[in-house]
Amino acid sequence: MRRLRIVTHSAAAFATVVLLLSAGTRAQGPPRRIVSVNLCTDQLLMLLVEPSRIAAVSHLARDPSLSALAEEARKIAIVHANAEEVLRADPDLVLAGPWTTRATGDLLRRLGRRVAIVPLAQDLDGVRAAVREVARLTGAEARGEEIVAAFDRRRAEIEKKRPSSPRTAVVYHVAGLASGTGTLADAVLRAAGLRNAAEAERLDAKGALALERLLADPPDLVVLGHAEDEYRTVQADNLRHPALRRLLERVESVHIPQRLMICASPKVLDAVELLVDKRRALP
Repeated sequence: MRRLRIVTHSAAAFATVVLLLSAGTRAQGPPRRIVSVNLCTDQLLMLLVEPSRIAAVSHLARDPSLSALAEEARKIAIVHANAEEVLRADPDLVLAGPWTTRATGDLLRRLGRRVAIVPLAQDLDGVRAAVREVARLTGAEARGEEIVAAFDRRRAEIEKKRPSSPRTAVVYHVAGLASGTGTLADAVLRAAGLRNAAEAERLDAKGALALERLLADPPDLVVLGHAEDEYRTVQADNLRHPALRRLLERVESVHIPQRLMICASPKVLDAVELLVDKRRALP
């Protein structure tokens, strides 16, 4: 009996050592089961890492109105930003944004999961930094540098065809929201050679622009962040207002899908290029 106990204890000790060694090996190599719980880290992750290493992305990644990579996300499992669902995916790395529920991140850390908060950029230079940060976290540095180099080349090509004379524009959303200074949409306007008319209204990221103000002093270009039929709620009534429709009959406008400006990924250059082409066509 004593010999049996010794053998049993030895086997248990050996199993513990094996588990510790495998855990150390897993931690030292690049993560193999990555979960993202933020729309913007979803897209950076899918651009950088092969699907076989992505355990799940957030449910928003499949929403074509919000995600620039919705089609790609349909091939990957999804989770909501709660610890129970994330743990079921058994991640060795969880990517989250600054606004991810703090309690979820804290609980996952207490349970031994690695959680990385990725700062979300608000300008084009920040896109490069965000790509490199997610590349570092996921062990995809080489791929990250390829993406940054392609981003820089495309950005330079777009700048070459950008008109030099400034024109004004405003990005107008549901509920009368307009993108003020310091926002990604503001950076997109500036990259396209447009001056953000919302700056005069001293709006920030959550600022609202009264329709009356827009009608009284319209910019050269109205950039619609949403199509009027995209939301069937009262929140989008401002986009269906007869006065706005009449304004758009005499002022140039363009619809830039929200999915191109909501996250600071390389896809943001699609929005810049659309605006540059529209800017060049302004009378």
